[in-house]
Amino acid sequence: MFLCGIDEAGRGPLAGPVCAAAVILPETFPVNTLNDSKKLNPAVREKLKETICTGALLWGIGWVSSFDIDKINIHNATLLAMKRAFETMINSSSGFPVPNQIKTIVDGRFIPEIPVPCEALVKADMLIPSVMAASILAKTARDRLMEYYAIFYPQYGYEKHKGYPTKAHREAILRWGPSPIQRMSYSSP
Repeated sequence: MFLCGIDEAGRGPLAGPVCAAAVILPETFPVNTLNDSKKLNPAVREKLKETICTGALLWGIGWVSSFDIDKINIHNATLLAMKRAFETMINSSSGFPVPNQIKTIVDGRFIPEIPVPCEALVKADMLIPSVMAASILAKTARDRLMEYYAIFYPQYGYEKHKGYPTKAHREAILRWGPSPIQRMSYSSP
């Protein structure tokens, strides 16, 4: 049985997409190097991202845009990003492992609709190495995208706060109005 970890980044921001990652690590992976992405500085996260991408058995990233978040709400968007991450991982696998050989643990309280046994575990990103790895991949992918958006919308400071509701971000919204990647609603169940 292979253990897949799934986690997201970007549930709490006021701008940008939500991103999720799914990761299956080999038994030989140096798990003592991993931690919850929020507890790692950006340079360490980037280094670990490279280690995960080259050392994982399988990994995948899934996205849901700010536009779609507004249409389906952040809760549903997060679960959809997780489903997309899992599907991307499976589609990159060349048929191995087959889904009936995979068990999944998701950080949080809810699980996406995926065709394998799935368990939600609060704080899994601090306890389960494959979820820690997914946390790192989702965070680094989303941060990189927000830094890219900062090139086009420099007045919002996305390269600094990544779209999270900091004082500077709120002030930029008041001064410049919403950016094209701004989330216009924030409803969840």
